[in-house]
Amino acid sequence: MGSVRDQDVAQVQRGRVDEQAAGVVTAFGRQLKLLRVRAGLERPEFGKRMGYSADLVASIEQGRRIPQPRFIEKADEVLGAGGLLVALKEEVARAQYPAFFRDMARLEAEAVELCAYDTLVVNGLLQTEEYMRAILAMRRPLLDEATIELRVVARLARQDIFSRWPAPLLSFVMEESLLRRPHGGKAVLRGQLEHLLLVGEMRNVELQVMPLDREDNAGIDGPFTVIMSKGGDQFMYAEVQGRSSLLIKSEETRLAAARYGIIRSQALTPKESLSYIAQLLGEL
Repeated sequence: MGSVRDQDVAQVQRGRVDEQAAGVVTAFGRQLKLLRVRAGLERPEFGKRMGYSADLVASIEQGRRIPQPRFIEKADEVLGAGGLLVALKEEVARAQYPAFFRDMARLEAEAVELCAYDTLVVNGLLQTEEYMRAILAMRRPLLDEATIELRVVARLARQDIFSRWPAPLLSFVMEESLLRRPHGGKAVLRGQLEHLLLVGEMRNVELQVMPLDREDNAGIDGPFTVIMSKGGDQFMYAEVQGRSSLLIKSEETRLAAARYGIIRSQALTPKESLSYIAQLLGEL
């Protein structure tokens, strides 16, 4: 475990990263306003051409809301920016994630293979919007509504991974207990289980359930994700209590991948798992 001073330094560094992210969003907003004014467009007219409200445009220009990629691309086109706004798209996208998750978000977006083991909540890539809001509302200290909205939008954007081509190989093993927790109420859980059944039918996705009655479970140390990049590099990501670790050492990542393989062998098969999820859904 790191020293208190090491932890303090890490917190200061995270704070600086957050400040940098806020600076990117603010700079984008100022640039957007400058280009809009130069084009002779008032906010309501610009919003109309964009298909967004004037209030949302104001929020983005004032750095209070992070624009999504589609907004940036459309704004660049409407304002004739010649790629000036699009050039900022990647940096703006990174700013929408909590500081501890930004490197993982980048790797996730470029992954050719992703294997995730989850124990307490459904993996963010698999969550419905209602489930996301329920989970984020439980955070302590409490998150303000603006932060919750930002994280919901960011988490939904991550789910573009399912529509990418070439399609990445995606494997998820989840503990049975998390499928029984009625976070947000039974209606939210019902919608979440229905969503899992739909995603589980995708050709590049395998969902597996680790039943509570298993006597052996190689995932006893907790949740983690193993990612394979386009270049063949392997990474292991783990997160707990708002802190994260991203391992790139070959020996550690190989061991994590091997551990995940054992976990998969101990869980129900994908076909059995979908049947079991359907059974749980029927019990609600």
